[in-house]
Amino acid sequence: MSTLAAIVTSATVLSACGPGERNAEAGASATGRPGEAETFEVDPSWPVEMPDLWIMGSVTGVFVDAQDHVWVTHLPETLTPEETSAVQDPPIGTCCVPAPVVIEFDPMGNVVQGWGDPATQDVSQFPRNAHGIFVDHNDFVWVGTYRHHRVMKFTRTGELVMTIGRYDETGGSADHELLGGPAGIWVDPQDNEVFIADGYRNRRVIVVDGETGAYLRHWGAYGEPPDDEVDLGERGAEATPPREFSTVHGLVGSADGLIYVADRRGNRIQVFDQSGAFQAEKIIAPQTRASGSAFVIAFSPDSEQRWLYLADGTNHKVWILRRSDLEIVGEFGRGGRQVGQMLRPHGMSVDSRGNIYVGEASTGRRVQRFTPAESPRPN
Repeated sequence: MSTLAAIVTSATVLSACGPGERNAEAGASATGRPGEAETFEVDPSWPVEMPDLWIMGSVTGVFVDAQDHVWVTHLPETLTPEETSAVQDPPIGTCCVPAPVVIEFDPMGNVVQGWGDPATQDVSQFPRNAHGIFVDHNDFVWVGTYRHHRVMKFTRTGELVMTIGRYDETGGSADHELLGGPAGIWVDPQDNEVFIADGYRNRRVIVVDGETGAYLRHWGAYGEPPDDEVDLGERGAEATPPREFSTVHGLVGSADGLIYVADRRGNRIQVFDQSGAFQAEKIIAPQTRASGSAFVIAFSPDSEQRWLYLADGTNHKVWILRRSDLEIVGEFGRGGRQVGQMLRPHGMSVDSRGNIYVGEASTGRRVQRFTPAESPRPN
């Protein structure tokens, strides 16, 4: 049994450290001593300028594949006429042009390709309102569409292979065929099961077969059957954590067989085994209201996946947790539009060198790379 599995099988409910405790640990991590969490600094050289006057709208997904290529989804529909003056009819200026919905960057930040064009493709063939992206072990690209209740499976070059759910149809958290606001996606390379954070409308994690799309199982908060009728009530620092997911927004599977779920407006991470049995919970910044604190989860690339990173799109930062006990050991970022600052970090992923890529869904509309401090950058 892994260290984390030994800790979480007791289903311990953890609470966030107070500011003093967190800062004490974060200060220790900044010393760079072996075994402590790394600190990060922004790399202002990444990415390079995109071609063809492309500009991104709200960034809704970021994923680093096995080649250390960075995949990004964004929302072209969030761009204003002023931002896309070159494509207005008639043009009102010389720049810019909406980038394709899905963009692939190489490790140096050069665009490799882009696909998904609302101007030329039927809505059945591209991920309208894309949200969340994952490139699996067979090189298929999975993209969620949160407003239109679909998860779409593409080849690497953008050919549609399969659609899970149906456009603009939803049936509630107990439905086996329809989705309800899917966001994050993770595919298990061992058995090709697809785990979906089905949480903008529904209140569950749903699992389907990666080859056929067939329904396998689902669960709600604490591994219980989800109930869409429960009133979640007002959230605050003193409130009891709700028994239902508030917004199941992101999820990721660990190498030791656990599923980590970011319940965004619930201000928490919940941990399950792959069957849906509840293991542990961690509350993050419980005073956070609005959109909540728990957006997207990623792990450090070491074999033990020792560190867990949590993008917080309301407090505009990334929390660093020790995965073995889910204790907060550090953070980086703050709200703002200058280099290294962020507004609504909404997509996040980590490459094999430990660089963290963060995409912003608010007016920053960019992806920034944060490198471990004092580590060499790739050639």
